[in-house]
Formats: sequence, structure tokens, C-alpha cells
Amino acid sequence: MTAEPFRIDVPEDTLTDLRERLRRTRYAPPLGDGDWSGGIDANTLRGLVDAWSNDFDWRDQEARLNSYDQFVAEVNGHRIHFVRITAAGSAATRIPILLLHGWPSAFTEYLPLGERLANPAAFGSDSPVAFDVVIPSLPGFVFSELPDRPLTRQAIADDLHELMTGVLGYDRYAAFGGDIGGGAATWLGVDHADRVVGVQLLHAPFPADTESLTAEERGYLDAVDTYDAGDGGYSEIMATRPDTIAAALVDSPVGLLAWIVDKWHDWVDGDLFTVIDRDALLTLVTLYWVTDSIGTSFRQYFDYDSNPPRPLITSPLGVFLSREPVMDGFPPSLASRAALDVREFVKAPAGGHFAGLEQPEVTADAIRAFFGPLHG
Repeated sequence: MTAEPFRIDVPEDTLTDLRERLRRTRYAPPLGDGDWSGGIDANTLRGLVDAWSNDFDWRDQEARLNSYDQFVAEVNGHRIHFVRITAAGSAATRIPILLLHGWPSAFTEYLPLGERLANPAAFGSDSPVAFDVVIPSLPGFVFSELPDRPLTRQAIADDLHELMTGVLGYDRYAAFGGDIGGGAATWLGVDHADRVVGVQLLHAPFPADTESLTAEERGYLDAVDTYDAGDGGYSEIMATRPDTIAAALVDSPVGLLAWIVDKWHDWVDGDLFTVIDRDALLTLVTLYWVTDSIGTSFRQYFDYDSNPPRPLITSPLGVFLSREPVMDGFPPSLASRAALDVREFVKAPAGGHFAGLEQPEVTADAIRAFFGPLHG
């Protein structure tokens, strides 16, 4: 199997249609109090729509993305898109690594982090460790196709392992990620542990067996249930009625924008537009729009019940715990119930659900610190 070079080239009429739709936007009267209580803040949405239709330059962003080496490869019967950033500089140790995004995100989330990992000296680091970075678009996201089977975390892991070993020819590799990508990484640490240097997660793993928990562990899971009661409506819709909501979002760029930005606002560590560049968000939403992939990105929610119970993770495991509400107070003992070899459990000093984009320097340091000693 081989990888073919890939370039993004959005047709001009697609961009013209997008701008025309944005300029014909009809806004719903807000039911919330203007402070994100009912979802996206109305003034924030109007400001983003104005910027997207009048100020945002997709061709500049397209050229920037095309400055990275991108490829597509046939993996287990469907196409996977990925970026590859080869280790550079004089670092003595070079480690192949997967950087794995979640929802609602894409490969763009990890480009600043990938640059720092591949060439630490270029960013002022004297680290002796550099990484051959592979950033895939997960199946169903932007330029990667869905498989003809249920999209479980285990199935995603099988695709990623085939990409790293069968397509790219790595003997051993590391994996870092959160959310869906982190879930796939845990399965790499189960099914392909002999080829995985280690797994590092932004979201600590839950054990398959939640019987006989301590009071602290049970209290945390109860708190998660309470949080989900206020936050989880989006996932319930995507898990039970994905085609219905996709029909709305694939036809309305402003609806798509609101659906995505609502979760970025909730899950970053700090003020959204302080930690995330506006154009980075608009680039992400534009990618979803021009690829018609918001509906296919829901597939892993719709297929969630097909996920089997995960056995114990046997690869070395590190947790670099995201600073977002659902991870607050996660007991380290709960992660130890999910893995045989927990090497590290630390709370990130900064960075939420999208830490690779929010805090690329902090996250790069954490990755080097965890994987460096494991390589051998």
C-alpha cells in the first residue's frame, strides 16, 4: 500500500455559494439571556458570520494548509487523509507519533503542535527528542472516508495501525490524543500494544467495569452524569437523530458554525477568542462545509453502542489531563482500573479539549517528557 500526495483545492463556485448563503442568513431570536445560557451567544454568532463572509480569506488558509505534506492512502477499504511532518534538526532521538483529534475538530487542530514536535530547535527548545508526526483525519472527518462497517473506536484504531505500519512502514510508534482520537488510542494500547511505544491521553480512560468503585470514584461518575445532563444534548441528537440534524447543518453554514463553535466555547480552557485564533475556527468550519462532512462526523456517535467493552490497556499509559469541566476531579485510581501500566497522571497546567491548538508549547513539552524515556 502506498500514500498519494494530496492538495486541497476548493472550487471557486463552492466558495461563491458559501458567501451568498452567509449574506442571506436569517437569525433566530435568542431564548437565552445573552450569556451563552441557551447556546451560542447571538452577538458572537453575528460577529463570526460577518467575519466569515467579509474578512476571512479561504485562499490564504488553503495555501497555508497546502504548505504541509498531505497524503491519502487506501486503508482497510476506505481512504484516509493525513498530514506528515518529518522530524528535523539535530535531535538524537526520533519517535513516530500519531496526533489524534476528536469532535468537533479536524487535522488542523494539531498542526502547530506537530511543528513543535518535529523540529524543537526551530521553536527554541534544546530537547534531544523529535518526532515524525502523522496527523490523520479520522474516518468520516473532512477528507477521510467512512468504512463500510460500524465506526467503533476499535475499528478506528485498526485503521490507524494499518496506516502507521502497513502504509508508512513504522515498526513502533507513539499515540497522543483526546476525545474520539484518544478512545482510538486506548484500543491501540490494547490490540497493538506490541507495536505501540506508549499512549498519552488528554481525557483519562474510563474502565469497562464500574462495579465495586470507591466513594471518590462513584462521586466523580455521578458528577459527570450531572454535567452531561446540561451539556450532552448535542451528543444525544447526533447519536439518535444524526440524519435529521445533518440535513439542517449541511444546508446552513451559519447553523454549522453555531453547532461547532458552541462546543469549542464550552470546552476550551479560558476565553475562546483569547486562546483560539478566529481564523483557525473559521478554517475548521469551512473545511466541514466544503467537504459536506458534518453528517459523516456523526457516525461514531450513531455507532457508539457497537463499541465492545475495552480490555485493560497494556501499553504504557500517560494522562495529561485536560482542563475542561468533565475532566475536573477525575480520580487517578479510576484510570488505573482501565490500564495495567499507568506511568503518569498529571493535570495540564493549561489547555482544554483542544490543547494541541490552545497550548501547543505546553503540550509539546508534555509529550516529549512522557515519550522520551519510553523510546528504546
